[in-house]
Amino acid sequence: MVLLSGAAALFTACTTGKGGSTKYAVLKPGESLGIASVPNLRDVGGYTTADGKTVARGIAYRSNQLYAITPDDRRKIQQLGWKNDYDLRTDAEVKAKPDELPPGVNYVQLNVLADAKSAAPAKLEALLHDPMKANDVLGNGKIEQMFIKGYREFVSLPSARESFRKLFADLADPSRTPAVFHCTTGKDRTGWAAAAMLTLMGVPKETVYADFLKSNDYILPMYQPVINEFTEAGGDKDIPIAIFGVKKDYLDASFDEMQTKYGGIVDYFEKAFGMDAAEQKALKDRFLSD
Repeated sequence: MVLLSGAAALFTACTTGKGGSTKYAVLKPGESLGIASVPNLRDVGGYTTADGKTVARGIAYRSNQLYAITPDDRRKIQQLGWKNDYDLRTDAEVKAKPDELPPGVNYVQLNVLADAKSAAPAKLEALLHDPMKANDVLGNGKIEQMFIKGYREFVSLPSARESFRKLFADLADPSRTPAVFHCTTGKDRTGWAAAAMLTLMGVPKETVYADFLKSNDYILPMYQPVINEFTEAGGDKDIPIAIFGVKKDYLDASFDEMQTKYGGIVDYFEKAFGMDAAEQKALKDRFLSD
């Protein structure tokens, strides 16, 4: 992978032509930028909406946690020109693994789960050190139900509404972008934020789901050693896959909660975030082009 500066970060080296020249191919929408330390770092843009517009690239990025980044990878990230980093994690997560940012990037914590009675999806890794207990507590579909409940809370919690309102309002502001938003694995809180935003833009539902599920391609391999160790010690393999991966049922839960409480994506942004038609248009105008 060769990462280039600015908008050129859309390209990845693919072949070497005559005379040693390098040819580049445009990254597909939703594809990882290929930075090893942050495998789920992706551009939110590149998708085509139902009415033929394009979601701009190079404005918003989504990622897993920005921690334990190699110096070389940090230099690559710096070339993306981020102005703001929106961290959707809990205080405990931030304290344990604080973001490592290039110089000049403004850090903003938006604790989506601050009002949750239990931020279980953010704390489940500890249980994997005790496979037998994990089998009892999380097996037989219980872990999936925990995540489904958590995905509903991404829509319903006051702290989630406040956090996402700030995120989307800032992404509409050219002075605050390019920017990145992330949680721990970049698939749950981050996954819902990206799905909601792409849905508001008018990206077809099947495309939104495909983008959401791409996290499995980048996060599950990252945690494969943990998964192997857990299963070799007698743990149910479905448990770590449910924790470190994503499933259609998870996103279904968020959309169902949104539909039940607000009636649709436009009303969700208006009633949950207080973003009226003009503010929603500003967000769309920032990202959509013909």
